[in-house]
Amino acid sequence: MNIDLPRNCSVRLLLLLCFLFGGTLPLSAQQADTVDSDQVIVEATEEETAEAAAIDEEEQARLAARAAELTRELEQRQRAIEDLQSEQGIYHPSLIEANADIARLFVELENYDEATRYLTEALQIARINTGLYSEQQLPLIDELIRNNVRKQDWREVDDLVHLDHHIASRVYSPEDDSYLAAADDYGKWKLRVLRENLLQLSNTGLMNTAEDLSRFYGRLLVNVELAEDVDSEDLLRFLYGKSQADLSLARSVANTPYNYFQGTAPPYITRVRCQNRRNSAGQIVQQCYNVQVENPRYRQSQREAKRFALNRHTREVDMVIERMALIRDGNPSLSASERLQLDQQITALLAESQAVRSRGLRSF
Repeated sequence: MNIDLPRNCSVRLLLLLCFLFGGTLPLSAQQADTVDSDQVIVEATEEETAEAAAIDEEEQARLAARAAELTRELEQRQRAIEDLQSEQGIYHPSLIEANADIARLFVELENYDEATRYLTEALQIARINTGLYSEQQLPLIDELIRNNVRKQDWREVDDLVHLDHHIASRVYSPEDDSYLAAADDYGKWKLRVLRENLLQLSNTGLMNTAEDLSRFYGRLLVNVELAEDVDSEDLLRFLYGKSQADLSLARSVANTPYNYFQGTAPPYITRVRCQNRRNSAGQIVQQCYNVQVENPRYRQSQREAKRFALNRHTREVDMVIERMALIRDGNPSLSASERLQLDQQITALLAESQAVRSRGLRSF
């Protein structure tokens, strides 16, 4: 049976007619529907493209208007700063916030170099007015850190993180929440330096950084545990940070050939060598002399030095794991999710520690 259908008939209607007449649709109807479906898709795609282009034009217009508005505001604020400097002096405290505000406008314009310049100026004025160590400097330093992260100026970020922690350690007590937050930021940054080698350090430089970070977390944990109200969350966070520093050291030791380690035995020993020679009278005499030869025990002492270093760092990780397990078992206030997260951390640390230890021992 031949059925003539209009070109705009839907797919659903075609299927329904097919079912009613108990057969397949004629080829011409199927082709007509395929053509219509493709046409609808093409038209829909064109409409979506047109809508996207219109939205893109609107967004560009909005951004251009915003940029023009920011430029006008920057000019006004720069004139205001010049007026303040002429009326109040170039180090007046009001210039701190004025420079910081301009810096935020430059950040919005993605001009990070100018933002850094104005934030640095604000920080210098703050130091002149409030002293070398003052709480007022910390928000400005934090903004400088974020701005230099955007610029990927990792050296400057590292210097600023050190400065932020140094000032926080002077203005806050060791158990103060504000100091612990600054210490946490310092530790996280140093762990990132170790993982990504952002400062392009040599293997020795990375090991020294990890050693310093492990000692830093060790001192921090002592201060936290001496506090009257020990926050288990802070304690666990710093324990985990120390474990990562110690694991970094253990991995570095495991990957370093044993002959890079300083052995306890001397590398060379003196041996006496003798030989028979004929003297001027024609007689055969024995002549002896001292020579330096490689000490066969030196290589073994190098292996022992590597094994000792590996055991020392993995033992530090094991001690951290034990302390985390004690907190888990002796703290009923932990929620089920916190306990699960802690179990996962302990399991992962155990696996990593064992893997590093095995890799280090295989290298012997």
